[in-house]
Amino acid sequence: MVDVKVINGELSKAEIDAYITRAKELYPDKNIEGMEISVDGDYVDIKYNFADVPFQRIRRITGYLVGTVDRFNNAKRSEVEDRVKHSILN
Repeated sequence: MVDVKVINGELSKAEIDAYITRAKELYPDKNIEGMEISVDGDYVDIKYNFADVPFQRIRRITGYLVGTVDRFNNAKRSEVEDRVKHSILN
């Protein structure tokens, strides 16, 4: 369900549905939560509101790109624990 707000005019349900369909074609990998459609005569401006996408932090640890170390064996976990973490001095 996409929440649609029409500003400065009116649109039929068919027009709104067409804008929603077009938005899903333009942004197939995004979850559209809402749209704000501003009517200006024969033209419209559309502002899309996308849902937040959860992501997992990926770090480079001992030469590997990983999110977590839960799949590391004991030797790799030991390497992670023995790492020297550097900081930036101001």
